[in-house]
Amino acid sequence: MIEVKNLVKKYGDHMAVKDLSFNIEKGKIYGFLGPNGAGKSTTMNIITGYLAATEGQVIVNGHDIYEEPEEAKKCIGYLPEIPPLYPDMTPKEYLEFSADLKGIEKKRRAEQFKEISKLTGIEDVMNRLIKNLSKGYRQRVGLAQAILGYPEVIILDEPTVGLDPKQIVEIRDVIKGLSKRHTVILSTHIMQEVSAVCDEVIIIAHGELVARDTPDNLGKHVSGSNTVELSVKAPDYKVKAILNKLGGVTKFEVHSDNDEGCTKALVSTGVDKDLREDLFYAFANAKCPIVAMNYSNTSLEDVFIKVTSGRQTDRRR
Repeated sequence: MIEVKNLVKKYGDHMAVKDLSFNIEKGKIYGFLGPNGAGKSTTMNIITGYLAATEGQVIVNGHDIYEEPEEAKKCIGYLPEIPPLYPDMTPKEYLEFSADLKGIEKKRRAEQFKEISKLTGIEDVMNRLIKNLSKGYRQRVGLAQAILGYPEVIILDEPTVGLDPKQIVEIRDVIKGLSKRHTVILSTHIMQEVSAVCDEVIIIAHGELVARDTPDNLGKHVSGSNTVELSVKAPDYKVKAILNKLGGVTKFEVHSDNDEGCTKALVSTGVDKDLREDLFYAFANAKCPIVAMNYSNTSLEDVFIKVTSGRQTDRRR
């Protein structure tokens, strides 16, 4: 769907993007992450054709963004962090204006306006002035503009910034619904947002790709293990004996629990190994009931901090 090849962007002596390459597949939601100054916005502006690269190539649905800019841009809907709205227009007038710019046939507009206004939840405000709408509704109007024409790719830059918790949940639901028909690239600093809606995560730092995988797998790879915390009704020596015999355990720690007669164990396993079922049967067969079990891996926040704190790259997948 999108191919970014050896992308370089220089501003004088400063290199904002350094030999960046990645592919975007159809029908997925991608979280595009990076600290301030990482080159994230620069990369998105190059992909959308708003900014020229110093070197490299961007292919959008088979069209080179520089050699076939008009065809490539038809495949992209873009919502900047600050939506480019005209406050003295109504949403209906603004969508008409946007449809003119996008070259959408007039006979197709009424049906698109109806579908998109319903999808984004602006049906009831279509004839109100944009300047009189709340920030949440203005964000929805900007999103409706990005969806207009049903481009294959929709790029959203911080779409929930400044919204209240209820509005954030509503916009996230809209974004989830978009993946049924579009490929979505979502730039955000809110890690919970990425975990909630994204199929894959691309993280850049210092203009370079430092990590790429699913949200769950990134945590596993960075920590190097999964962790299971157990509370077992058995003495510590018996818990140690069972864990020593269990395959797949890379290490464990055992200490007394606050509950009388219980032992707490912190068990680490390999990245791709989930031992919860094996642990259950091992202790059940030994007639040592597990009274509590918690499974955890490294949070996306921890992953982000770890992979962006240095310059060493990790080009997974």
